[in-house]
Amino acid sequence: MTGSCDHDHHHDDGPLERPDSPWAGGLALSPNHDARRAPVDILLMHYTGMPDGLAALRRLCDPNPPRVSAHYVVFEDGEIVQCVAEGRRAWHAGAGSWQGREDVNSRSIGIEIVNPGHEWGYRPFPEAQIAAVINLSRDILTRHAIAPTGILAHSDTAPGRKQDPGELFPWGRLADEGVGLWVSPAPLQPGPTYRRGEEGPPIQALQALLAMAGYGLTVTGVFDAATEAVVTAFQRHWRQARVDGIADASTLRTLRDLLAAR
Repeated sequence: MTGSCDHDHHHDDGPLERPDSPWAGGLALSPNHDARRAPVDILLMHYTGMPDGLAALRRLCDPNPPRVSAHYVVFEDGEIVQCVAEGRRAWHAGAGSWQGREDVNSRSIGIEIVNPGHEWGYRPFPEAQIAAVINLSRDILTRHAIAPTGILAHSDTAPGRKQDPGELFPWGRLADEGVGLWVSPAPLQPGPTYRRGEEGPPIQALQALLAMAGYGLTVTGVFDAATEAVVTAFQRHWRQARVDGIADASTLRTLRDLLAAR
């Protein structure tokens, strides 16, 4: 897999000649990166969302617009390839925010996990692939001051646009291995539910809690499309049993438990 999409690939300390992580088996260097403008405090998980892994790798190395890249690609068999040096700003997150700050690319390392995604036949992530993601993540955490609360889904930082890595990604398994924060989701249960179109103090409280968790959401007291997108993203990561954008009792309990665990 070692190869280069860009033979003039340089970064601040010269060309990347070997992977930053010993878990990466090779390099497939992307020309799509620039200088960071903030310290790294996020590890962002994506799925590739393309029919196959090699097509995704080619896309991440393509110099033609729209130019995208990520630091690492993890294939379904567990092979890891590095595309951008960790010290550089890869172009994987796009528009979004976390904890009130934009330019997620500057403050994150991006891992693309090969999976067709919701568009091409979303499926569970193989064991070898998840083991590789865990090993790579643990290694990245030795080099960067990323708190467990900074290990996120792409859908967390861009809830209106993104679904990845989706509701089949085993966040609890990662947390068991020291990667990220997890609380057991509250069981589906009867109780108050809030949904699109409702308004009032309970919606303000919901929005405030989601913003406290880090999501980019303004407290308006109106359960609008943006609120529905954030509730859906929260469910994809933290309460995967039902992803419907409705803030039910289980979602609210899980959100409160998560905030308490931080």
